[in-house]
Parts: sequence; C-alpha cells; structure tokens
Amino acid sequence: MADVVIHKLNEVHLKIEAEPHVDYELRDHFTFEVPNAKFMPQYRGRNWNGEIHLYDLRSKRLYVGLLDRLISFCVNREYKVKFQSNKFYGSPFEINEGISREGVKDYIKSITNLKARDYQVEGVYDALRHNRRLLISPTASGKSLMIYAIVRYFVSKNQKILLVVPTTSLVEQMYKDFADYGWVPDSYCHRIYSGREKTNEFPVTITTWQSIYKLERSFFEDYSVVIGDEAHLFKSKSLISIMTKLDNAKYRFGFTGTLDGTQTHKWVLEGAFGPSYKVTRTAELMEKGHVAKLDITCIVLKHPPQKFEVFEDEVQYLIGHEQRNNFIKNLVLDLKGNTLVLFQRVEAHGLPLYELINDNTVPGRKVFFVHGGVDTEEREDVRKIVDTEENAIIVASYGVFSTGINIKNLHNVVFASPSKSRIRNLQSIGRVLRKGNNKTKAMLYDISDDCTYGSKKNYTLNHLIERIKIYNEEKFNYDIISVDLK
Repeated sequence: MADVVIHKLNEVHLKIEAEPHVDYELRDHFTFEVPNAKFMPQYRGRNWNGEIHLYDLRSKRLYVGLLDRLISFCVNREYKVKFQSNKFYGSPFEINEGISREGVKDYIKSITNLKARDYQVEGVYDALRHNRRLLISPTASGKSLMIYAIVRYFVSKNQKILLVVPTTSLVEQMYKDFADYGWVPDSYCHRIYSGREKTNEFPVTITTWQSIYKLERSFFEDYSVVIGDEAHLFKSKSLISIMTKLDNAKYRFGFTGTLDGTQTHKWVLEGAFGPSYKVTRTAELMEKGHVAKLDITCIVLKHPPQKFEVFEDEVQYLIGHEQRNNFIKNLVLDLKGNTLVLFQRVEAHGLPLYELINDNTVPGRKVFFVHGGVDTEEREDVRKIVDTEENAIIVASYGVFSTGINIKNLHNVVFASPSKSRIRNLQSIGRVLRKGNNKTKAMLYDISDDCTYGSKKNYTLNHLIERIKIYNEEKFNYDIISVDLK
C-alpha cells in the first residue's frame, strides 16, 4: 500500500493523498522564510509570519513543477509512492523517450544556418525530453536560440505557444532574433504590449507580462506551451497568476541567467516551470571563447569616517558627493571604447552624472542618457547606434539596461551605484560579455565606498563584500584597489 498517492489535478497543481502526519511533514518541507520579510508591511502589521507554504495543507495541492522535489522527499523518508493518472491531464511523471540528442541537433540545423553550440543542443534536448524545465544559462550564452528551437518544435506540432518577457524591448528583440535565425515571424507570431491588440489567434504570442496578467482565464485556455524569458522575474503575484491561469499548458520552460541564491526563489520558480537545469556557466563560455574575457577592477573610494543611522542616509550621502561623482566622470572619460555607466536613481544620480560626463567630454564623442522614462523606440535606436560606434558612452539605469538588452560592441561597464542584488549584478555584467567588432576583452569597474566608522563597516562596503563573493563563485578575475577621495 502506498504512503503517498500523487494525482495530477491539472497542469498547474498536483493533489496529494497521505496520512495527516505525512501532510504536516510535507507542509514543513515546503515552507520557507521569505528573505527580508521583517521589512514588509504585512509582517510589521502582524498579518503574516514571514513564511510561504508551497504545499497547501487544506487543499493538499502542490505545484506540478515540484514533483521531483516531492519524490525526493518520499525516497529520503522511505515512503512508498503511487502515481494516479488523470484521464484529461495524464500521469504526474512523464518522459519523452522519443527525443534524442542527435535528433535535436539535426532539427536545430534544419531551422537555422546558425551553428548551435553543444550546451545549447543539450539544453533544448533536456527541455523537450522532460516537458518542464527551468533552464539557467548566463547572459550571452545564446538563450534566444534555445527559445527559438523550442518554439519552432512546438509550432511544427501544431501547439500554441505563449512567450512571456519582462519588457517591450525584449518583445521586439525576440521577434527580430527569430527573423535573424531564418524564420518568417510575421506569419506565425503576434506581439502584445501597450497599444497593440490582445489577440491569441496566431500560433505564437510574444508578450510582456504586464500586458496580459489581468486578462480573463479564457485568453489562456488554448495555450499548451508557455515559455518565460528572464524567469527570475516570475516571482511576483501578477506573473504567478498568469502561470496559474495556464492550467492546460503542459509544456513549461523558464529561462534565466541567474537566480538570487535563495532556496525560496529557486523552488518557487521550479514550481512554476519545472526542475532547474544549469545549461552552462560564464567561466565555461570564457574558456571556450564564446564570450569576451572579463577583468574586474573593484575601486574602493576611501572617505572620512561616517556614521549612518540607516541605509538611505548613506545612499543620499554617496550619490550627492561631488568628489565621488567627479571621480566617476574622470574614470569614464579616460576609458577607451563604448562604455556603459549604470546607476539606480534617475533624478538624484543618473541625471547629474549624465550632465557631468556630457559637459566634459571631447567634441564628437556621443553620450546617451537612458532610463525608464525613455520610450522603447528610442532605447532601441541607442542600442543600434552604439553597435556602430567605437567610443560612445551610455549613462543608464539598472532597471532598463541590466536585463535583456543586447549590445555586442560594448567594452566597459561601470557600476556607479551600490547594489548587492546577485541577479542585477550578474545580468549587468552580461551586458559587456558579448563579442563584436573584434572585441575579445571586457572591463568592469565596480565602484564602492569605505566610510568605516570605528569597527563598523558602512552598508555599501558590505555590499561590495557580497559582490566579491559572487565574483569568486563565478571564477571571475578581479583586483581591488583603494583610492583616497580628495
């Protein structure tokens, strides 16, 4: 007799039959403390204990994508498992035995003149064989080719595909990539974003999540395939609601360059898409010459001791610091090649930096200012211009240029604002790794600040320590230099 019976309720949820003590064990196993929950209003108002439960004790439901985690739980506790098929949705556990590596390789060869790398073939093979996957592949590894191959495969099977991306720029870029790979997207793809018709009549819909998350469930019923690009953003309630409405979408594939390093984030995304699979790493791409070599210079600006009560006080001190901003300006103007300067706050920091750099640059050197208030067409124009330039400067917000913007001819990145976000840092680094115009080397200048007061390190110095941990994990080359601000 089975200890745990697993039903596939639909393509979103499993239903579990087990004794009450097993239910409680499952609840505890799939419970996580949300990082920084104590700072959230619900926690402060004592309306929430800071935990999320991926297994619902009352409905006995678990996301289908966590099936592998559920099986591991049972194996480790020596619980016997039984799979019970649903006549509409099939067995909870399926593998497509007819999918082979050679077959995938030959198929990709038949749909594009671009030669797929071995890890790209392996990623597509793993995805198609298992129906659900969270594919982790760094920026510049060629995620769009893998997405294209999966899209073409399911179009050939007469399946309808929903491809969800975070920005309008990425909708257009994905559409352009499909054309560059040798397809005719006009005949198969419909794009949805602000101002465009919300229809699902084409085989493939490429859309931002913001454009569809409020639509009725009926819009999603006909899709059997969902692909999420930049899947690390799929943790908000809006995006999860989209995935939940897709209860007929058997095939689910998420793509991301990186996760935030927490088990919570990883398991939530696996619940939405499926088990994670690391396609390749940035260090491997460098070793094989697929991306530019990266050198990182961590510049620690030494300040007189400063005592900050809260993080915001420190940020205001740094972004308004005249000598600091002049140092960034001088650094940027001295760099050769196209340079991306990343900041966090538009009015308080980005605009003054742009004006400072633009007012002091040599005649003829182009300087661009890009942020969330700049429309998509203008951002795309900047990208195109920079791809033909050799010495341009882009002063841009992290939110706009850290994710999904492909600039092949970028030589330098400058982190002008402090950040400890693993995702943001790795995505930003990815902007400079693409090869182009005989570029073989890229530079990152990571600017941080030492305002140590007594034995207490300031917040942003601790953020640098976190970034260095990431550089070590990713096996990046870096040096640390100290500069006294005068």
